[in-house]
Amino acid sequence: MVIAQQLYEGLPLGTEGSVGLITYMRTDSTNVANSAIRETQAYIRDKFGSSYTPKSPRHYSKKSKGAQEAHEAIRPTSIRRELAAVQTHLSSEQSKLYNLIWNRMVSSQMSDAVYDSTQVDIDALTPKDGYVFRATGSVLKFPGFRALYFEGRDDDNEEEEEGILPNLSKDNDLQCLSLDPSQHFTHPPSW
Repeated sequence: MVIAQQLYEGLPLGTEGSVGLITYMRTDSTNVANSAIRETQAYIRDKFGSSYTPKSPRHYSKKSKGAQEAHEAIRPTSIRRELAAVQTHLSSEQSKLYNLIWNRMVSSQMSDAVYDSTQVDIDALTPKDGYVFRATGSVLKFPGFRALYFEGRDDDNEEEEEGILPNLSKDNDLQCLSLDPSQHFTHPPSW
């Protein structure tokens, strides 16, 4: 919160003087001003192209009953103020937080990512029993908001390599090179 407070109160940005880089940060509101949405959509069209801009602006509803709706969501004061333009005036911590806020705002107004999903059922017959193994995978066809922001990814190639299936056709004979069993359980909703 100390770093966020610094970004909110303003920092000296060379010839611009002291500039507040983010909106009020003590809020859990998801409301964004229409002017900020328009600015963000224009930026996305200019930087990424019109296919990255959804047909209509995205508006998010509050997720908690006690959300503070008096303030706007936390966002950059100007989308046109990219990290590269201000980074030399910020500490490492300020840069990281500003980049996170900026990326989340821009990606929140971008088109959805599009995937092709594949599911393959493999019949494995033994002299005694028959088993069915299922392999699933997906291929990113259009990155959408993921061109800018992907939450929770530690390794750039991790998701791309995991879940890619080879070209298969019906009734292929497959050779089992390895088998990694996993069990999945459903979980009740969190309270």
